Amino acid sequence: MADIGYLALVLALAVSLYSTAGFLLGARSGNQRLLESAKGGILAIAILVNVSSFILIYFLVTSDFSIKYVFQYTSINLPTFYKFAAFWAGNAGSLLLWMWILSIFTALVAFSRQHRDDRSLPYVNVVLLINSIFFLFLLVFLANPFERTGIYPVPTEGNGLNPLLQNPGMVFHPVTLYLGYVGFAVPFAFAMAALIVRNADDQWIKVTRRWSVVAWMFLTLGNLYGGQWAYVELGWGGYWGWDPVENASFIPWLTGTAFIHSVMIQERKDMLKTWNMVLIIVTYLLTIFGTFLVRSGVLTSVHAFGNSSLGTMFLVFLGLMTAASLYLMLDRSSLLREGREFESYISRESSFLLNNLLLVGSAFAVFWGTIFPLVSEAVRGVKVTVSVPFFNQVNAPILLAMMFVMGVCPLIAWQRSSLKNLRNNFLWPMVLAVLFGIVLYVLLPVKRFIPIFALAVNFFVLVTIVAEFVRGTLVRRRMTGEGIPTAFWRLVTRNRRRYGGYLVHLGIVIMAFGIIASHAYKLETVRTVEAGETITIGDYTLGFNGLRQRPEGENTVVYADMPVTKNGNYVGNVMPEKIFYATWDQPSTEVGLMGGLKEDLYVILSTWDKEGTEATFKVNVNPLVSWIWIGGYLLVIGTIFAVWPGRGSQLGPKYTREVSHHG
Repeated sequence: MADIGYLALVLALAVSLYSTAGFLLGARSGNQRLLESAKGGILAIAILVNVSSFILIYFLVTSDFSIKYVFQYTSINLPTFYKFAAFWAGNAGSLLLWMWILSIFTALVAFSRQHRDDRSLPYVNVVLLINSIFFLFLLVFLANPFERTGIYPVPTEGNGLNPLLQNPGMVFHPVTLYLGYVGFAVPFAFAMAALIVRNADDQWIKVTRRWSVVAWMFLTLGNLYGGQWAYVELGWGGYWGWDPVENASFIPWLTGTAFIHSVMIQERKDMLKTWNMVLIIVTYLLTIFGTFLVRSGVLTSVHAFGNSSLGTMFLVFLGLMTAASLYLMLDRSSLLREGREFESYISRESSFLLNNLLLVGSAFAVFWGTIFPLVSEAVRGVKVTVSVPFFNQVNAPILLAMMFVMGVCPLIAWQRSSLKNLRNNFLWPMVLAVLFGIVLYVLLPVKRFIPIFALAVNFFVLVTIVAEFVRGTLVRRRMTGEGIPTAFWRLVTRNRRRYGGYLVHLGIVIMAFGIIASHAYKLETVRTVEAGETITIGDYTLGFNGLRQRPEGENTVVYADMPVTKNGNYVGNVMPEKIFYATWDQPSTEVGLMGGLKEDLYVILSTWDKEGTEATFKVNVNPLVSWIWIGGYLLVIGTIFAVWPGRGSQLGPKYTREVSHHG
């Protein structure tokens, strides 16, 4: 059966080569039969990769330790849920996951009725197939997931799954991340095909808008799940540490966000053609670069897999795709001339462009900080690591400016804004934001200007978004005579693209409140206590009654049961743990977490003495962290609402644009 799985990959590689040649020859000669045959090849590839994937899942779930990959990443008593998740625990499996998603996406594009009459479609398929050839080449020659252990007799137990990966967040994080990564290959393929056939109008943007937004949504979810996993599993007190692999998924998220906003200007105003082409090329290349970082092991990370031969191949592929896409863009630069020019610096178009520049600036800063250890090692022979303060200091002002522009954008008109328009639209949001800042300054015990200013800016954005919903509802009510609930519902459902976008912005604002508060106002203490002593932090007092131990299957759990009082009232118990695995040398940390909308009490069991009567704990009070997750899921809901097919998912009807700031 392992031979069938491997043979399926070999055949998929052969068919990929055939289909690529078939599309190129068929498109040039106009041979319809050859094009149909090549299209059938895409379906065959999807079927073969599905067969291969399901065979690997079968081996993992049934604990067939004759397969090296199964032996390396599972054990007999590993729960089935995590045996399934071991599919992407190592290099070979995660590359197969990438190829699995890519084969399905390629088939969806090739067989979509929407693209049936698109003369660039054969070249779209070619670009996607080139990606398939690369990943199948790796799977067949460098990272065969069906390689046998070569150990006789066959082992009765495997090495087990890394305890850090035994968490639901790490089950969903890689899948959603890869759906985002691979998803951006589709708009990239359409962009390159548009250049190849010399048709660089906005058609490629319109047909890939939903692909771009959905890919961005999955990339957002991937980062969100990664943050949740880090928060509960790594035991360092936070959810984002600017780890190289975290950065590798955050950078394309930033450029992808810029691309999604920028293409709206091309759709509406026939502007920014070259810029949009650059953004989609860069976003696609960054998804490959991110995968290179994880697969090569060139940078140390809790997430990364080390494999120098894979890293070299990724670097070669990245170089070839960079050279090919830039050559195409430069060769066809005459096709990318702007249809119109900016009419005013104070216009919605200008705010979109400024937002783009801020996003790309942040992406560059994170990229430079991430690769700096490699650059310093190449130049000076010493690997100099860039730490968290660099990323925070550089990105905080950029992202705060981006938030402000996000609030300004709905308040200014397309083409040109008058002073009267600015005064009318800015006055009340600004007044309310200033009042909010003053109230915070009075109420908060720590009088720090910068976080209060950041929260006030965020509140300004919140007011502008809410005002858009209120103003639109009142105008519709006045024009139609509908009741407020009906007017609101019909307004948002008939303009889903617009108001779904505002929901996404609302989610980002809510996340920003949580991020600012949890960084600026968190409390932290590290205490070594004996049984019977207490730890006090903020309003909380934690008791320590000594350490306890319990078996959990073949594992051993050491934990502290700590009663918690808040302002003198008992509120529950937290139980920070260390889990010792039978198949793993290092114990894993499970934090004791008492969460709420206002704050999280977050407790880590660090070390203890032999008798278990004295232990060291790290205790945090993290404000508003729950709102990061709430905002993240609201963002996803807004995205789904905006792209759901049907009425209201296109650019808004004229009457809506006219009544809302003459937009």
